[in-house]
Amino acid sequence: MKVAKFGGTSLASAAQIRKVIEIVRADPARRIVVVSAPGKRTPDDAKVTDLLIACARAALAGRPGEAEAAAVLGRYAEIAADFGLPAEFMAGLERDLRARTTASQAHPGMFTDALKAAGEDYCARLVAAELSRAGVPARYVNPIEAGLLLSSEFGNAQVLDDAYARLAALRDVEERVVFPGFFGVTREGAIATLPRGGSDTTGAILAAAVGADEYENFTDVDSVFAVDPRLYPAAPPIPQMTYREMRELSYAGFSVFHDEAIVPVVRAGIPIHIRNTNRPDAPGTRISATRPYTAGEVIGIASSEGFSTILVEKYMMNREIGFGRRLAQILEAAGISYEHQPSGIDSISTIVRSEALPPAKEAEIVERIRADLRPDDVTVEHGLALIMMVGEGMRYAVGMAARATQALANAGVNIEMMNQGSSEISMMFGVKDADRRRAVQALAEAFFPARRRGRRTGKRP
Repeated sequence: MKVAKFGGTSLASAAQIRKVIEIVRADPARRIVVVSAPGKRTPDDAKVTDLLIACARAALAGRPGEAEAAAVLGRYAEIAADFGLPAEFMAGLERDLRARTTASQAHPGMFTDALKAAGEDYCARLVAAELSRAGVPARYVNPIEAGLLLSSEFGNAQVLDDAYARLAALRDVEERVVFPGFFGVTREGAIATLPRGGSDTTGAILAAAVGADEYENFTDVDSVFAVDPRLYPAAPPIPQMTYREMRELSYAGFSVFHDEAIVPVVRAGIPIHIRNTNRPDAPGTRISATRPYTAGEVIGIASSEGFSTILVEKYMMNREIGFGRRLAQILEAAGISYEHQPSGIDSISTIVRSEALPPAKEAEIVERIRADLRPDDVTVEHGLALIMMVGEGMRYAVGMAARATQALANAGVNIEMMNQGSSEISMMFGVKDADRRRAVQALAEAFFPARRRGRRTGKRP
């Protein structure tokens, strides 16, 4: 049994939806289909979800939002007309959207979530109708009725544990289940949405709930690249990776999944298969608990800009019990989560996202550190980029750090800091933002030597 999730680009038009229907029809094991809202048809197009958010904002600002609502309905009307769906189908969507836009605005978050959820909901109704018309018995299932229970954190809701037992009943549905992603219901009966990218989360939740054999995630690429091809065009595709590798790479900039989206399937040990809606026969990338690997093998290199480091120096710091805890408490009080914390005997560096450290907050934190920890010096540096080199094969392999640092030295890149994860499957380098591209290219050339390749359409990290 498979759960197949289709992203917005896979559902952007009637032509794309026909591909989805053929993919579902081709494999009887695809019992549960999770759909996103229609995405962009062209680079300058708008996603349906963005139109719905604009509609909600207009209503909350006291404007009618008619243009935004008309644009949403226009997208579905175009698809429905192409499929020849009866007029009543669009009439039903129009009534539903009108009810959402005129609902109570007493709780802006609740109002916005109810509108945002319409994109996936309408798409699921449409796909279910077309699957049935194509001879594949299908049933639209509403997440509210199915029991996808979420917390009351509107816009950032989390699945509740007892939702899984309720959703397990979907395994026994005879028809193909077509389930809208992105939203569920609170215990109080209000619609709530998962964080952006929530349709991935919905698919993972359902796969775990029904004990699926595989979670297929269909998008618009053949596979995942080992390096961002915009930085290194010779980057090879990744045929297999482990959950741990994916997590490390996602943290440092890979856009494989939102990190938290696949927690349910990781915990359940269900393999993930990234596939291309436009080329369903392509091998794709499989993500599972384990994979075969060779010593010294690097699976991917990811990078991300926009970090700052808070360097605290104090002689004999290592003898001062609780120093690190008190530093962490200062950051906690300021509402800042740190990313890495390399340390020495007399110094400790705390890496944070620069966006979390505006000037006023930076000054406040430095003042607190000086007052509470009495350091010899405290400095803050901005413009840092993190580069993560990841691979299960890096464990216990001799010379990995030497190869990497030599490659960076040959490229004239100064390493601001370096840290190896305790699992030994990742190695992090901090470099200046201005050196990021050069550093990634140097590491990629060292571990993925350039060679001629055929046509590639892989997912960019």
